[in-house]
This record gives sequence, C-alpha cells and structure tokens, in this order.
Amino acid sequence: MIIVRSPLRISLGGGGTDLASYYRDHGGFLIAAAIDKYVYVSIIKPFQPGIYLKYSEIEHVEEVDQVKHRIIREALKLFRSEAGQIEITTLADIPAGTGLGSSGSFTTALLRGLHAQARSIIHPRELAEQACHVEIDLLKEPIGKQDQYIAAFGGITCFTFHRDGTVDAQPLALQEDTRNMLSDNILIFFTGYARSASDILRDQDNRTRQNDSSMVDNLHFVKDIGLRSKAALERGDLSTFGKLLHEHWEHKRRRSSGMSSSQIDHWYNLGIEAGALGGKLIGAGGGGFLMFYADEKQRLRHVMREAGLSEVRFHMDFEGTKVLVQ
Repeated sequence: MIIVRSPLRISLGGGGTDLASYYRDHGGFLIAAAIDKYVYVSIIKPFQPGIYLKYSEIEHVEEVDQVKHRIIREALKLFRSEAGQIEITTLADIPAGTGLGSSGSFTTALLRGLHAQARSIIHPRELAEQACHVEIDLLKEPIGKQDQYIAAFGGITCFTFHRDGTVDAQPLALQEDTRNMLSDNILIFFTGYARSASDILRDQDNRTRQNDSSMVDNLHFVKDIGLRSKAALERGDLSTFGKLLHEHWEHKRRRSSGMSSSQIDHWYNLGIEAGALGGKLIGAGGGGFLMFYADEKQRLRHVMREAGLSEVRFHMDFEGTKVLVQ
C-alpha cells in the first residue's frame, strides 16, 4: 500500500496573480503557507483487474477512459501501465470547496502516489508542474498555479510567476520568533459555506484576457500588497502585515460581486471590531474560511463563536507532499 498526504494552504498576499491571463503579460507574485490539514491518497494493487475508486462516490470500471472523476482519469492516462489493476482511495481533513486549495492538493498527492507506484522519483517542482498540466492544460480549469506549488513544496513560500510560465519558489526569510508568532496569530473560521471557485475565477480570467482595466489594475495592486507583505514579514513587522491583509481584502472583494456577501461582510466587520488587524476570505471568495490576523485572540475567538463560526486550529506544514507509507 502507498499512502500520500498533501497539505492544504492559506494565502498571505498576492493571490490571484498566479493565473496565466495575468502573469503572461505582467508577471505574478504571491506568498502562500502550507498548513497541517491534509488530503490523503492511498493506492493499492487489488486482487482483481480493473480500476477501483473510492472518494465521495465509488467507481469500478475496466478502462481509464470510463473513469468519471476528471482529475483521476487524466492522471491515470499519464500512468497507463499502472492503470490496469489499481485501487485509489482519497480522504481529506477538510471538505472541498472551502478555499484551502484542496483540488490542487489532491492532484499533487495523486500524482505523487502514482509515481511511487511506478517506482519513479519526482522533484517537487516537477510534481507541481505536472499537477498544473493536469488541471490547467488538460482539464482547462480557470485556475492558477498557487495550490499545486505550495502543496508540493510546503512551508511559507514566495512564488514568482514569470511571463514564460516558469515559477520561482523561495522560502520566506523569517526569523524563528516571527514565524512562531505568525503561526500563532493567524486564525481561520469556517463560514459554513462551501462553493466552487470556478465561476469567480473564470470571470477574473476572462476579464483579464480582455484587458479590463479595473481587473488588471486590481491585480497590480494586490501583487504590490504581496511584495509589501513579504517585506513586512521579513523585517518582523507583523502589525503592518495584519493591516495589509485588510487592505488586500478591500481590493480583492471588488473583483467580483460574488466575492463576498452581506453575511460575510458582517462576520468580517465583527472580527475587526473584536481586535483583528486584518483578514480576508481564503481562496477565490464566496464562502469557505475567514482568516484573521490578531495579536489578542481571546476576544476574537469569543465573538466568532458567538456568531456561530467554528475555528479550525492549525500549524504550518514544512514538508509538502509526502509519501507516508510505501
């Protein structure tokens, strides 16, 4: 049996500039952090021929082209020699559609498991690019490269997206006390809303391709916030980072009418009134997790709990996608 885990992620600045429609013309930059909430993929060779899949549905088919799960189908096409007799099971600590990059984490974990099954070695950069190839090139999803890269690399990482499609990954240069305080002072709360990011991202993608000035200028500003966040974090200025989160959210929510809602705005304002320096919805928007940065956390936790939101506590993950059992 092969068991692989791949971390979910939070975005700390610059999110949205990892879509090709933006970085192909302007270059992108963002900071992402992997967290210790995971997608797990297990792979075994069953006794009988065929493809056996267990996720939110159960499939048993004879040929790769019959697989309904789009990501699994395209991944297995890359490993046809392994696909004649295989059983794949997937589990996750947190449901899909909550803004933590679960699709990219799943794709990365699945491909890492298939490479282990085939006894092939793959570098995190190659793994991230192969996951991007499956989701972006083959399945034509209107998404960026952030999720696959942070899942593969782990850590708190700066990603630069070049116009030619290449990506530089560099760990954020944090002092140990800054890293510990950052991890302690970021809190995430589930809004109760799961959603697909595709519609929001497709709108951003289309408007950027059409050179919509309001969208492009918005992404320019968000990229600049990402760069300023990097500088603030590396000099240990967490108060400025928290305020930049707020500035980031104010610009991010202008990208699309579906980015926020009156209920989400209400919860966000409650968090700020409770002492958070800043925050935002994680992911494309519309639901999922609210993230706040707060020096004083007790009041924030109390207010969010009274508002009916559940906190998910976490630590940072510094291992990235990893084979646990082989």
